[in-house]
Amino acid sequence: MFAERTNWNLAPNRLSEALARRRASGATLLDLTASNPTECGFRYDAGSIFSALRNPAALKYQPNPKGLETTRLAVAKYYSSLGANVSVDDIFLTTSTSEAYSFAFRLLCNPGDEFLIPAPSYPLFSFLAEILDVKLVRYPLIYDHGWQIDFHTLQNAVTPRTRGVIVVNPNNPTGHFVKAREMQALNELCAQRNLAIIADEVFLDFSLGQEKPLSFAGNAEALTFAMGGLSKIAGLPQMKMAWLVASGPPTLKKQATEKLEIIADTYLSPNAPVQLASPIFLEQRGEFQEQVLARVRQNLKELDRQLGAQSHTSRLQVEGGWYVVPRVPATRSDEELALALLETSGVYVHPGHFFDFPGEGYLVLSLITRENEFAEGVRRIFDTL
Repeated sequence: MFAERTNWNLAPNRLSEALARRRASGATLLDLTASNPTECGFRYDAGSIFSALRNPAALKYQPNPKGLETTRLAVAKYYSSLGANVSVDDIFLTTSTSEAYSFAFRLLCNPGDEFLIPAPSYPLFSFLAEILDVKLVRYPLIYDHGWQIDFHTLQNAVTPRTRGVIVVNPNNPTGHFVKAREMQALNELCAQRNLAIIADEVFLDFSLGQEKPLSFAGNAEALTFAMGGLSKIAGLPQMKMAWLVASGPPTLKKQATEKLEIIADTYLSPNAPVQLASPIFLEQRGEFQEQVLARVRQNLKELDRQLGAQSHTSRLQVEGGWYVVPRVPATRSDEELALALLETSGVYVHPGHFFDFPGEGYLVLSLITRENEFAEGVRRIFDTL
């Protein structure tokens, strides 16, 4: 009756079952995996948001495969603030970055074709690829005084069925940005092997350094699709507004945008009220981002303070994003440790294997967790270790 691609193992794992029991019991739970900004105590200008959504122009239907031009102009202005020159004609609005991935996969891949994806990385990619009949092949990120791409393994992973390389900039959950030399090496590899680059940049604005990170938007040396969206940039995941920006050598880019326009026209996904409101949401992103970065820095400071009081745990370097990776003693599997923390200490964390970390001894914590909960949760983790 059902397609083979949907033959997932739907049985809950031990950690999800333990979490459900904890919540059902009503016992205290410190959730150090918090990822929904609307539930993390950040301030929003509710009046301005509601006002933006009441635009009378939303009563008129103006279908455009790429999305409303006023919204795409606002996205182009956003990239200009990052130092990237993007044409409004190369921007495609989508309802999510997941949909943006689906557009890119449908554009580039036949069933069974491959995309190279970093490990560690976000687990959602596997489901997206399976649904679209794309095979993911992992290439490792190496940690040595900071994260870097293993280009030797990446190059050897390319096969006749490889259609492109995915980069997450900054990576989730490692929090490292792609460096200029890495971008150049990726461009050279992809141009030589006729591969595309998909750059997921949803956390791009959340750099902990002083310099603005590089964006793949407007990258001219290889066919590139950069992605962003309001979910992280403005802390508004419920608005369902994202985008795909095509760039690359002129002939390839022209062919890509022509085909993408047909794909986008088939769905016409974004709704008018959110498209019309999105320029305002983008203009107001600064206040939200300031709150997030202040909390991220405070939680990192608290984590480092507690790390300084013991010697058996450290953390990996983080350059941006919302997550941090403590390195803990590998005396048991990450899943066993996460279970113990949940059941005995009431602290919920992600085990490293959830993100394809190599081996045991990694936890993933959200840095947008409320400060008091984060501090207490970290204390309980160290007490349990």
